[in-house]
Amino acid sequence: MTALDTNVAKAAGLETATISDALDRLGIVGQCYRIEGRDPRFKLCGRAFTLLFGPAGRPAGTVGDFIDDVPPGHIVVIDNGGRDDATIWGDILTEVAARRGIGGTVIDGISRDVQCCRDLQYPIFSRGHWMRTGKDRVQLEATNVPVTIGGARVGPGDIVVGDADGVIVIPHEHENAVLAAATEIFEAEAAIRKACSEGARLRDARARFGYHTLQTRRSDD
Repeated sequence: MTALDTNVAKAAGLETATISDALDRLGIVGQCYRIEGRDPRFKLCGRAFTLLFGPAGRPAGTVGDFIDDVPPGHIVVIDNGGRDDATIWGDILTEVAARRGIGGTVIDGISRDVQCCRDLQYPIFSRGHWMRTGKDRVQLEATNVPVTIGGARVGPGDIVVGDADGVIVIPHEHENAVLAAATEIFEAEAAIRKACSEGARLRDARARFGYHTLQTRRSDD
């Protein structure tokens, strides 16, 4: 396992809330606003394969046949500008992605054929779902370029994590620092829980392990 793969494994063991606090401590915006799973049980973690979409031209471009180029385990990350009147992902893509072992899909926009992703337990996170096609309404503009998802920048190869609280991105150039901070926060919160289970008052346990400043910017970070 490479160092980069090790970081994906570390991220997979952390909740988005914990990583969010670590990002706050480091002054990094990585929380993807209002992007949520089409099933609250969905989880994903992997490196981003990014796609930028835009309004269809005249003549219209296509929505692209990119899925065969996505490496197994990677996360398809689609920037459709938050558009919610035309879908960008449906059952055919879900079936192929699941069959190829792709790690999931994140969309700043909407998807359709939601029952298919739930049946296959293929994780899709988006702004919502609706049935109207994006064909002749949107087109693929670029592949593996920086994109924006819920106000957060996502670059190719960044770590993307999704769970019941939403989606978060860890920029590859900061992933060691983010994961180190997130692990520290996780361990502090675990210690607080343990202390309370042994009879400590929550106020005292929080004070002992610095709960109220776990996410605060530090001069040495």
